Order: sequence, then structure tokens, then C-alpha cells
Amino acid sequence: MLPVCLLTLTTLVFLKGFCSPVDLTLEGAWKGWKEIHAKDYLEEEETFRRMVWEKNLWRIEQHNLEAAQGKHSFQLAMNHLGDLTDEEFNQMLNGFHPDRAGQYEKGVASFQKSATRETPKQVDWRTKGYVTPVKDQGHCGACWAFSATGALEGLLFKKTGKLVSLSEQNLMDCSWNLGNEGCHGGYITQALEYVRENGGINSEHDYPYQEKEESKCRYNPETRVANCTSFVRIQPESEGALEQAVGTVGPVSLAVDARSYQFHFYKSGIFAHNSCSHHVSHAMLAVGYGTAQEGGKAINYWILKNSWSEKWGEQGYMRLVKGVDNHCGVANQACYPIM
Repeated sequence: MLPVCLLTLTTLVFLKGFCSPVDLTLEGAWKGWKEIHAKDYLEEEETFRRMVWEKNLWRIEQHNLEAAQGKHSFQLAMNHLGDLTDEEFNQMLNGFHPDRAGQYEKGVASFQKSATRETPKQVDWRTKGYVTPVKDQGHCGACWAFSATGALEGLLFKKTGKLVSLSEQNLMDCSWNLGNEGCHGGYITQALEYVRENGGINSEHDYPYQEKEESKCRYNPETRVANCTSFVRIQPESEGALEQAVGTVGPVSLAVDARSYQFHFYKSGIFAHNSCSHHVSHAMLAVGYGTAQEGGKAINYWILKNSWSEKWGEQGYMRLVKGVDNHCGVANQACYPIM
């Protein structure tokens, strides 16, 4: 349930642009959606959430009509986040902080595109055992921590052959002095820097996720399961460098512009939309890339793991168009840990 102050402000802003009464023909669909996703509202909140849900449903249906006419390469669907306005969604779930220009010019390795480096035509690290099941950050802007653990989990598997789910809560509670702010956002690079300075990170089992930051760091060095000695920054804005890193290193942390409702309700297909800018706001994990035949032509795509549960996208994943003007800023803030 949302904080009352946030709900009140958001309600006022939202209702200015959407004052229609609820659609009674959707009563059964609304009740069914609430039941499926275990939604329960206070009486004074119910109508507002219903109106938000209806607006989102209408936008989804309009998009899918256009997709059926060949105007889009991807489809949308109502999901468990359908009662959030765009503003709430972006405030609560998109918590990635971009590194400042020149922040890591000294002492941090850079991965540059090479004319001689060979990479596979397609790769999917999920099939090779590098990737843990899709997680759910809930109503908490900790995407930065989920992206960082995803890259560390891949590194750990590469080094040891063991796939262990690592603790986002450990990063959220213990890296404040490096500039991370728990559910209010953070830096992937500073999460990795914390692990380096701390000498390790706990597992999800030993330090479970709470969907909120705790006031006390509970890291236990005796149950450390992974570590990193540094991280590597991938050449910014270069999808060629990103492809070489993903193809030869393993899963890579990155960020994209995830502010549009098309992104919020993505369901399937290859995501490409003019609403996507290079202003990155949400951290994800690149776990591969491939090519699909669409409309008689080949379209390249990235395979991105999200942290909005398996109810979102293609069982928690997105295929984002690859090689088209660095779409959604996918190559702007990519990095990976090393050991």
C-alpha cells in the first residue's frame, strides 16, 4: 500500500488528466485482476486505483491494436503493476543512478571494442547455467542492487561452477557510505565497489530481501559466498563493445530508459519505441543476444533480465532491439565485476 502523502499528491495530479467515471463493464475484469494479484485497498483508495488500472488497460489495448496492424514489434499486457500511475512507477521502481562523467577515469579498467576480438553470433548465458531465477524488487527502487548481484552471480558461476543467489539486501543495507540509498536508488558500480572494499557479499539465503532498507548492516563475513576485486567499465555508447563483453565475459550489468508505459507493460516481442531516450533510469542485466525473423527480415536483439518478477515481460525478460542507435541507452552505463 502506498504512503498516504504520496497517494494524495499523485491522486490530484492524475485526476486532472483523467476524470471519467469507472467503466462498469469492466467490473468483473477488475475484481479478477485484484484477486489474481492479491490487491486490497482502503475504501477511499479503491476508486482511484480502479481509474488508474482502467487507463492503463485502455492504453495497452490501443497499443496492441496498433501492433496487430504492424505498427509495433512488441505487445503489451496488464500485469501486477497495473494500479500504478507512470509517476508512481518511475518513482518507486526505477532507481538507477548514472555514474558522473569522469567518475572512474583513474584506476578502473575499460573494455573497448576490438576489431580482432571474435564473438559468437548469438549467446544466451541462461542455457549455460550463469543466471539465477528472475527476482522481484517489489515497490522499491533497488534495481541497481539486483543488476549488481546478477553480474556477481554470473562471475561466481564462471569461477566456481556454483550458481548461488546473492543478497541485494546486503548491498542495500551496507553501501550507504558509497552513495547508494537503498529503495531510493543507487549505483551499480558503487555496489560492486562495496563488495570489493568489504571483501565479500552474503547469499540471498543468509541475508534475505526485505523490500526496504534496514537501518543496520547485518553482513556476516563467516558466511561470505562471493567477492570481486574490481569492475570493468564498457566503452560508453558502443553496442559493439557491449556485444563483445556479453559474448565473451558473461552477464553484464547495464541500464536503460524504462520510463514509458510501453516499457512498464511490455509483454512479448522485440521492444523498440520512439518513446525510449538515452536518459537511463533502470538497471537490468544483459544475459545474451540473438536474432529473430520478423516480417521477412532479421532483427537483432538483446536479452535483458529484469527484476519485476516473472509476471512482467517474457517470464521476467525483455528482448530489446540491438544495433539501432543504442536504443534506450542500453550501452551507456554497462559494466561487469572481475575477480
